[in-house]
Parts: sequence; structure tokens; C-alpha cells
Amino acid sequence: MPFYETVFIARQDLSDAQVKAITEAAEKIIKDAKGKITKTESWGLRTLAYKINKNKKGHYVLIEMDAPAPAMIEVERTLRLNEDVIRYMTVRLDEPAKGPSKIIDKNTDNDFEKEAA
Repeated sequence: MPFYETVFIARQDLSDAQVKAITEAAEKIIKDAKGKITKTESWGLRTLAYKINKNKKGHYVLIEMDAPAPAMIEVERTLRLNEDVIRYMTVRLDEPAKGPSKIIDKNTDNDFEKEAA
């Protein structure tokens, strides 16, 4: 099965429990389709680059999974229909990422600064 990475942004006025419920619903769809969740990260409430539907901030969540394509179609359909999700994006990966994402890993320095030195 191919690897996928989905990041979605939930509205700023939702509680952490509501965001977790959206995440669990997406994970349930994957698990029901015999897929496997490799990583789930909540990036918290972050400022958006521009206003989206009158929202200046949003709750960001990353889900990495090993899942069949029909399961990903269903996850995207569920996120699209959910009024609490303002944006989502799914990308196919060649291999699962190792370790935490760069947003979570606060100890990782900027790679550009390392190359410039």
C-alpha cells in the first residue's frame, strides 16, 4: 500500500477535544480499510498566512498513513464535508518520514543556515 500524508486545518474556535474527534474520525476510516497510521501530530493553533473564511488562525493536524487509495478518497470526502475543516491537503509519499516533523522538532536548526556556513 502507498504512504500518504494529510494535513488539515480546523477552525480557530474549536476546542482541542473537537479537533481530536475530527482526527479520530479520519483515523477510523483508515483503520476500517485495513490501513495503518504511522504518525499523528497536532501542531496546535497557528496563525494562517491569510484569512480563510474569516479565520486568522487554525488548528493544524498531520496524519501519516499506509493506506489503500479508496480509503484516502473517503478521508478527503469526509474532510471536505466537515464544516469545521477549512483546508486539507493529501500528498503521496515515497516512504514514511522518520522522526518528528520539522514543525514539531524544535531542536532542528534551519537547514539553509547549516549549508551557508
